[in-house]
Formats: sequence, structure tokens, C-alpha cells
Amino acid sequence: MKNYRKILEFLSISILSLLLVAGCNYLSIIQVENPSQATSLTQLTVSVAASLKNAIEEIEPLYEKKHPETKIIYNFASSGSLQRQIEQGAPVDVFISAATDKMDVLEKQGILLTETRRDLLKNQMVLVVPVSKRKNNLKVDNFSDLTTKKVTRVALGEPKSVPAGKYAQEVLNYFKIADKVNYKAVYAKDVRQVLNYVATGNVDAGIVYRTDALSVDRVQIVATALKNTHSPVIYPIAAIEDSDNPEAAKELIEFLTTPEAQAVFEEYGFDVVIGH
Repeated sequence: MKNYRKILEFLSISILSLLLVAGCNYLSIIQVENPSQATSLTQLTVSVAASLKNAIEEIEPLYEKKHPETKIIYNFASSGSLQRQIEQGAPVDVFISAATDKMDVLEKQGILLTETRRDLLKNQMVLVVPVSKRKNNLKVDNFSDLTTKKVTRVALGEPKSVPAGKYAQEVLNYFKIADKVNYKAVYAKDVRQVLNYVATGNVDAGIVYRTDALSVDRVQIVATALKNTHSPVIYPIAAIEDSDNPEAAKELIEFLTTPEAQAVFEEYGFDVVIGH
């Protein structure tokens, strides 16, 4: 009889312990699932022209420090590729293009969020050569030198999708050397690839943005295209109409026009557009 009572007491204690553990776990689940206590980040997807990569990545922590509730996901590519992705319904909140025409196309289709578009930055086009070949006496001092026999390969952005490639063609057309240079062309998917071809010495020269040329010590700027040789290199920015977070998108655009953000752009060689 005593053994029977001990068994009952043991079972009672065990059952009580299990109930207490289950109750604690239930409370823990309730606490985790309580929306008032859960914290969630607002995620912004920002499609950015490849030439802005270094500057934007330096600005990112400055923005997130002031907006810890927002996490930014960047998509870097040529402006033409990004434009097509957005047209095809890619989930994008903000678009920064390296050419106004790409933004114009989206605006005409009603894809941009009304009254969010503005011009953000300006840039310049430059002719660059590999430092290694410069030391080997490859004579390229101006755009016309691209027609000489010693220059056999010239890196250019694909004109239809890469704004830098379009601007480069305008420069070549201005000097009336496009036909002689294009047959030497090695076309790239974006301006960063053009720069890489030059930096590695795989080509004799290339035409890129001034800001990209300044970011790599293995290339040398030998000529700068004057403003009248090509259309203005303007970087517009806008929020996308179908953005899931339009207010956060607007906040980001506003931040990128602040003195704090624009000081970073200037450090990378961009010209700030005054009077937004």
C-alpha cells in the first residue's frame, strides 16, 4: 500500500511539472507572437546605376543610422537593364538612373510615383588608358588618338543599355571618329566593366565617367570631354508607383539631397545639382 501511494505521489509530481513547463512554453509563444512586442524592419529595394556603387554604399550606414527601422537592399546594374527590370514588374521602391532618358520612359508609362522625380547629380565623360600601357609609351592623349594603328581595342559601354556608352558615342560622333573607333570596340554590360577592361590592360583605352576613373589607381585620365561634345550626364532619382513603402522611399530621396549625403557624392567626384 505504501509503495502504491509513493507511485501515485511520483506520478502527481511528474504531471504537475509537465503542466508547469507546458504553461511556460505557451506564455513564451504568446509573447513572441504578440505584435505589439515584435519589431520589424521596413525593407527598401533601390535600383542604382552601377557608376554610383561606391558612393551609395558609403552613404548607406549614414542613412540607416538615422533610420534604424529601415533596411536598404541595393541592385546595381546598367540603367537600361534596371529600367527594363522595373518595366517587367521587379519589386523596386526607388530608382537612380545615370541618364534622364531611362527615367523618361518609366515616367511616360506612369510607373513613377507622382512628384518624387528630381535631378540628383551630374558627371563628366573622360578618356582613360591603363597605367601599365602608359608606361610602355602607348600614345593616347586625346580622343582623336583612338584612331591610330597602335590602338587596337577600345572599351565602351553598350550604347542601347549603358548610358556611358551612349554618351561615348556622342563624343565620338562630335569628333567624327565613330566609324573608325567602333570597329575596335569591346562592348561592356555596364561602365564598371568598361573600367575593369582598361584597368587590367585588356584594352588600350576606354571612355567612362570621371567618378569611375577616380576610383581606380590603375587607370589614367588623359582627356575630359567638354560639355558641348555630349548631352548632359544627369542622374535622376524617383520612387516607383507600386512601392510597398512609398513614405520610406520618399524619406530616402530626401536624405540623398541633404548636405550630409551630397558631401559624400562630391568626395567621389560627382557634381551636386543645386536647386532641387
